[in-house]
Amino acid sequence: MLKQIFSRRTAWFILVLGAVLVLAACAPSAQPTAAPQTTASQPAATNPPAPTIVPVGGATATLPPPTPNGGIVFHSSQFAPVNEAELMRNVILKDAPLLVDFQPQAAGPFVDIPLAQQKAGKVTIALLGGVHGDFPAFIKAGLMDDVTPLLNKLSDRNIPAEYVTLGKMGTDKQYYIPWAQATYIMAANKDALQYLPQGANVNKLTWDQLRQWAANAQQGTGQRVLGFPVGPTGLIQRFWQGYLYPSYTGTTAVGFKSADAVKMWQDFKELWKTVNPNSLNYNNMSEPLQSGEVLIAWDHVARLKPALEANPGQYVTFPAPAGPKGRAYMPVLTGLGIPVGGQNRAEAEQLIMYLTDPKTQTLVAQNLGFFPVVQGADTSNLPPGVKLEADAIATLLASPDKLPVLLPVGLGAKGGDWNKVYNDTFQRIVVKNEDIQTVLNEQAKLMQAILNETQAACWAPDPPSSGACQLQ
Repeated sequence: MLKQIFSRRTAWFILVLGAVLVLAACAPSAQPTAAPQTTASQPAATNPPAPTIVPVGGATATLPPPTPNGGIVFHSSQFAPVNEAELMRNVILKDAPLLVDFQPQAAGPFVDIPLAQQKAGKVTIALLGGVHGDFPAFIKAGLMDDVTPLLNKLSDRNIPAEYVTLGKMGTDKQYYIPWAQATYIMAANKDALQYLPQGANVNKLTWDQLRQWAANAQQGTGQRVLGFPVGPTGLIQRFWQGYLYPSYTGTTAVGFKSADAVKMWQDFKELWKTVNPNSLNYNNMSEPLQSGEVLIAWDHVARLKPALEANPGQYVTFPAPAGPKGRAYMPVLTGLGIPVGGQNRAEAEQLIMYLTDPKTQTLVAQNLGFFPVVQGADTSNLPPGVKLEADAIATLLASPDKLPVLLPVGLGAKGGDWNKVYNDTFQRIVVKNEDIQTVLNEQAKLMQAILNETQAACWAPDPPSSGACQLQ
């Protein structure tokens, strides 16, 4: 099964991105504009305590840099949870050819800090690591340097052409080097399989079958055992944006207040009756899965990994359910870019070369659950929990009804506000039981204001737009 995923050119993700290359037509202009006003300042790095994690793949953990702010600054929107940040500092970056100050940030500060440094005329960040949709705001501000010469030096990595094209953001310049890739899946304790509706297949579920399954499990166990990461740092916004909405509406934003969206929220309110109420506090689904508080869960592969690794024989993994418009899912492509005027450019290039080395990419797959983007990474000996995830992804990509959905593109520092629109919509409709259409109409105004302010064009699967994306 793994050979279907990790071929010589990581074929599983090429299939995903090949379906969404319409992004090139939707990408915003890369012409520099003035950086937005902000008062954000760069926080001091905080080094974690001695690691309590156990790395795999032959790696040995090391203590973090001995002093705050030591080494070149690696500013990232990825691997921010404490355990993931520890793994980055103490395992992945352990054998880097230079000292690295890894500084993961939440969505808002990730954008605000570099732009504030640019405005101040002193960019101390050497390397930026983020998802594809993080970069347009930096490009629009003229912050991102062209890394085409570096890409040429990395020709032996054999990064798929589709990934390279996305890194150009619709221009003739290379704004980021592809770094790693991931997605979101579902996992279930095998004890829950006895409650599957008759004739249901976990690999081909519909949303109605998931509701029936969770209701059966609730009746059988006396508990609500379906869970979602709705907590303060959970990734539930990606569930609305990349899974539930497009599976019902065929869009991620354009159909936000449509009749299909009303039906979707009606159905989800019914599903929520079977969801563990503690989901409002879950930041990741690994812990409630391991405790048995939840038997069925949706989350990012990196956040499910601890549970799957702890007891791989106890779980099954599978794609999220399909709706009327297809089996929507959100591929996550991350990239590495260098800011204009950033300190230590030569060292930043060294770090990119290290992070795209097949051996490092192998460590990332084994320890963090993000999969390689280069040829030569050794995926023949994945930990059992990561293999479970890889198998679920292979099943997803073989689904005839799959519907890929890009992460939000071009929102910049407004990404947090964008997520809040979706999360507040859930709170008002599902938790507070407000009228669905009224809420959608009001929240759509906030959404459109963000699109107008950022001039973000529509992204797949929404149809391409000229100028700011417009809701229907």
